[in-house]
Amino acid sequence: MTEQQRTAPAAAQTATADRPVAPFDHHSAECNTDPVGYYREFRQTCPVGRTDAHGGFVYTTRYADVVRIARDDDTFSSARATAGGDGTAIVIPRGPGLEQYPIELDPPAATGYRDLINPLLTQDAVAELAPMVARHTTRVVDAFIAEGSVDFVRDLTNPLPAAVTLDWLGFPESDWAKLAGPIHDIFAALPGSERAVRGAAGLAYLDQRIRELIVERRAVPTGDAVSYLAAQRRPDGELFAADELVSVIGLLIAGGVDTTTSLTGSTLVHLSRHPDDRQRLIESPDLLLTATDEFLRVFAPSQSMARTVRTDTEVGGCPVAAGERVLIPWVAANHDPVVFPEPEQLRLDRDAARHLSFGIGSHRCAGAHLARLMFREMITQVLTRLPDFRVVEEGLVAYPTRGNQSGWDAIPAVFTPGPRRDADAAGTRPTASLTGDRELVMAATATATDEVLEVRLADPTGAELPPWAPGAHLEVRLPSGRVRQYSLCGDPADTRHYRIAALREPAGRGGSVELHTLARAGVALSVRGPRNHFPLVDAPAYLFLAGGIGITPILAMAREADRRGVPFHLVYGGRTRASMAFVDEVTALAGDRVTLLPQDEAGLPDLRALLDATGPGTAVYCCGPTGMIDAVERVCAETDRSGQLHVERFTAGDDLEVAFDPAANTEFEVHLARTGATLRVPRDRRMIDVLREVVPGLTYDCEKGYCGACETRVLAGTPEHRDSLLTDEERAAGRSMMICVGRCHSERLVLDL
Repeated sequence: MTEQQRTAPAAAQTATADRPVAPFDHHSAECNTDPVGYYREFRQTCPVGRTDAHGGFVYTTRYADVVRIARDDDTFSSARATAGGDGTAIVIPRGPGLEQYPIELDPPAATGYRDLINPLLTQDAVAELAPMVARHTTRVVDAFIAEGSVDFVRDLTNPLPAAVTLDWLGFPESDWAKLAGPIHDIFAALPGSERAVRGAAGLAYLDQRIRELIVERRAVPTGDAVSYLAAQRRPDGELFAADELVSVIGLLIAGGVDTTTSLTGSTLVHLSRHPDDRQRLIESPDLLLTATDEFLRVFAPSQSMARTVRTDTEVGGCPVAAGERVLIPWVAANHDPVVFPEPEQLRLDRDAARHLSFGIGSHRCAGAHLARLMFREMITQVLTRLPDFRVVEEGLVAYPTRGNQSGWDAIPAVFTPGPRRDADAAGTRPTASLTGDRELVMAATATATDEVLEVRLADPTGAELPPWAPGAHLEVRLPSGRVRQYSLCGDPADTRHYRIAALREPAGRGGSVELHTLARAGVALSVRGPRNHFPLVDAPAYLFLAGGIGITPILAMAREADRRGVPFHLVYGGRTRASMAFVDEVTALAGDRVTLLPQDEAGLPDLRALLDATGPGTAVYCCGPTGMIDAVERVCAETDRSGQLHVERFTAGDDLEVAFDPAANTEFEVHLARTGATLRVPRDRRMIDVLREVVPGLTYDCEKGYCGACETRVLAGTPEHRDSLLTDEERAAGRSMMICVGRCHSERLVLDL
């Protein structure tokens, strides 16, 4: 063990191969009360250790160790056969239940079942379910919205995921309520309790209904997910056996129902306790797209899982023997400050895509896209239809143990009654924003200053672009795979173009340099949005504070304030006048309502004086360098004006990004071994963009190179690794790669696709 591991507190004795460490128990009352704090103490003092609780196992607490274990199927097995005996092998303690495919199998045995379900749960496949999810959510909310009170678990977060999952699979409506309750009982009940027995009986009924539905759909397919699964064949040409499909479908139901119940319930409790966060989401609904991963990080439904060691090894310096069980707590990894600074703070705009709430490796949750969709639709409808809800804290009932699963058994709330929407009669469009890629081209580029590039983007067909409002931004995916956010600074009345501007930062991680290098008419970029986390609220007057490139969203806001005829004062600072973009445009628009403050001429602005000159209802908008925003926040807090302040910080989330020179991109071929297709990947396109045009069911998620969802076996060629997940040894071996960001050093890659 390392020196850090040997220096343990009295509550955590030193672990050795033959002496257990007694105090650690993730099901203890202490851990239930504060799981994050419990793991934090062990992470700081004895991050990897051995306990005799629940028959004995090795526990971990650090992100790096959890990722290593979850991705190493050869050493750390998920299979029951490896663990020996009966009961599920992927949690501690082991519990009863039928074997779950593919999560309780190791590759390659798990691969066929994973290939079976992946096409049903791609981003595109899930997007097609959005109207159905919206319809069910509207129907469920309609059932209680006129009452003014609700138990969110009983009336929303349990029945909605159950209805969506079972409807998608093909179960008749008469089964939805019968199956929703037992699934929740299994997660929420203490082992051996009457409720657990009741849940087990419900699962027996589920087993029976799945078998009946498989027979029915094989006889008369109806286009639902069970019809698809029942018709698929194994590589040898035989249909999957009923027992196999029962296991797969049962896991889809369990994974789709109570995990989303847990996440949504915990988020609603948080928003009731933190009205400022709730108000931000109400004012900036697009912010929920980013915040979803932060809610997942903080409120991981699955708190921990387990593996069984195949051969003697070590974890974080601690020797582990073959046959030992190892706990991998997602909740601890999600709060590791090495990866997530100030992890116990929930930040709606944090880039939390590295969270492990969906797992990582071969068993990463296949239903991640569907879970996000259901969660966003439920939260959005709550915030738009009962925005003043208040959770009745005295009635909250948490799960009796949070060691494996976390969540709420009851969340009573009150709110102002509202009207029904009658979705079944009128039809419903999705309320929540959907994430979708759009390819735009650079229609024109210009130099705003020596360091600032101005780009006008257009649809390659000349079609109109989706509308936007001041404060909106685009998420731009560069050909390298890097993702950057750029505020829209043009005129919303121009429906054919988006205008963005980018400051060249040679000392940065390469995104701005790449965009500047690409700048020429006709270059294609993949974008998402527009999204608006920084909306211009109605106010009797505005004070706009812009620093450097922060002028981009402020310029659009000033234009809108001028259009409305609302008084405003714009203060624009920069290092020098020559470094300040759009000065002539700002001056022409604002006239004597703008104050230009080049630092080399005027020094720093007197923020207190600027704020003192504003009226009590004036909305203050600030965008610029972090130091400037911090100073404005500090002065607003000191003068009791924090409620008037609106700021935007772009959290790039690129601190762990792999540095590389995009100018070195080369064109290469990628051959797909299973289909026989050979594709050409141009130097200015991502490999995944080329692949998903021809590969149905392609699995991917973060598209940033660190979630592991798109890891693909390399059969030949030399991959260029641009992810932040693979180890140095894995990179050198070249046996797999993340196809969302990776490229090729050789002329051709052969992939197992």
